[in-house]
Amino acid sequence: MELQQLQDLMENLYGEADRDRGMAPTVAWLCEEVGELAQAVRKGTPEQQLHELGDVLAWVASLANQLDLSLEEALQRYVTDPP
Repeated sequence: MELQQLQDLMENLYGEADRDRGMAPTVAWLCEEVGELAQAVRKGTPEQQLHELGDVLAWVASLANQLDLSLEEALQRYVTDPP
């Protein structure tokens, strides 16, 4: 799946609910998912880690949609001028 396809999927599945929720709660959910990923990395199985990676990616895509930004454009700097 391409990044734009991920953003489109998240928009189709959750776009209206995500916008109704707002950006601050979306960021809070993203932070919670990152915490769950950290715990899975420390103590979880590969399956749990994969699950949490998916959740983090989904919330990042949701936030990008709410900001009306492209994840592909955001990552372009790693191609042209990596930090």
